[in-house]
Amino acid sequence: MSMRYFLLITCAFNLFSGTGYFFFSGVTNFGDWAAVISGLHPHWLWRMLLVVGGATAYYAAVRVVGIGLVRYVGVPRDQQRRMRKLTILPYFSAIGLLSLAGLLNPLGIQLLWQSALPATAGGQSGLLWLQYYIPRGTVPNRKSENLARSYIWIVIAAILTSVYVVVLGRGITLHR
Repeated sequence: MSMRYFLLITCAFNLFSGTGYFFFSGVTNFGDWAAVISGLHPHWLWRMLLVVGGATAYYAAVRVVGIGLVRYVGVPRDQQRRMRKLTILPYFSAIGLLSLAGLLNPLGIQLLWQSALPATAGGQSGLLWLQYYIPRGTVPNRKSENLARSYIWIVIAAILTSVYVVVLGRGITLHR
C-alpha cells in the first residue's frame, strides 16, 4: 500500500500544480501563462479561458485523486479521519519544506510570499477538500491496509530534503 500511496500523492502534487497554474495565471495575470497570452487579443478573453480552463482541469484532478485514494489505495469513503490524515500531512509538509527552502533564496523573501507560498498553499489545496468531491458510489478495489512507518525512508527523505533546501533553496547560478 505504501508504494500506491506514494505514487498517488506524487500524482496529486503534479496534477494540482499543473492545472492550478492555469487558474493562477488567469486570475493574477502573473506567471508564464500570463506572459504567453500577453500579446493575444482580446486579452480579457484569454485570461477568462485560463481561469475557466484551469478551474475545470483542477476540479477534474481533485476528483481523479480522490477516486484514486479510495480505489487504488483502498481508503473507504466513510473513513474521513483516515483520509484527512493521509492528505493533510503531505499538504503541510510541502508548505513547510518550500517555505524553508524559500528562506534561503538570494532574491529575497519577497519571492517566497509572491510565488512559492501561494503556489504551494493554493495549488495543493485540493488535498484539503478532495474528500468532499469523491463520488458516492466509489468503493475500494482492494482491502484497506494500514500504512506502515518506515524509518529507513524517513531518513532518506530527511537527507534529500536537506539537499533540496541547502542546494536548490539558495538557487543555482549558471554562468555562460
